[in-house]
Amino acid sequence: MRPSGRDTSQMRDVTIETGVTKHAEGSCMVRIGDTHVLCTATIEDRVPPFIKGSGLGWVTAEYGMLPRSTTSRMRREATAGKQGGRTVEIQRLIGRSLRAGTDRVALGERQVTVDCDVIQADGGTRCASITGAWVALKLAGQKLLAAKMITSDPWERPVSAVSCGIYAGQPVLDLDYPEDSEAGVDGNFVMTGDKLIEVQMSAEGTTFSLDQMTALLDLAQRGCGELAEKQLEATR
Repeated sequence: MRPSGRDTSQMRDVTIETGVTKHAEGSCMVRIGDTHVLCTATIEDRVPPFIKGSGLGWVTAEYGMLPRSTTSRMRREATAGKQGGRTVEIQRLIGRSLRAGTDRVALGERQVTVDCDVIQADGGTRCASITGAWVALKLAGQKLLAAKMITSDPWERPVSAVSCGIYAGQPVLDLDYPEDSEAGVDGNFVMTGDKLIEVQMSAEGTTFSLDQMTALLDLAQRGCGELAEKQLEATR
């Protein structure tokens, strides 16, 4: 039995609320169980120097956790004067994932920055950030289309992410914090449609077989499919 009482292939409850901030070109609050992330997309008429003149757009991301997003207060990284290694790794993952699902020719020479701020954490914050970030991008793209600044949608297919792992010897979908902290194997899967964008897998004190890996991939495809449905509903 999972701590939450869920079936091994059951996601937590997922809600995506759009238009939650006034100024951002695209915004949403994604809630996956007790993990809540605010995602905003900002469009700028510039690109990094290394792609200037190429006709291609760029998508980048920033990620952060609020001081009381966890059970005890954490110090703001701005106070420390630098970002931690975990933060840098996660925001690079978000950026890579979103670029893989972006038609950069359709976007044109624009940069979109997605900010993912974790309001409350209960496992899977990077996956929730990617899922919500795509929604924010999609909404921003709709504004560009409405203003006739672009002629085709750069974000036609959802990019979503979900965690899977081996908990109490069983492959399980969408780990919450109690499971994540005790899982023998932990993985994050990023997908668009039936295609993988990135897989992060690691053994946390035990090994896993190829059959278990296949079971986790099957769970991830199911979970990302459910998330993609939620993303499309939110952006219609």
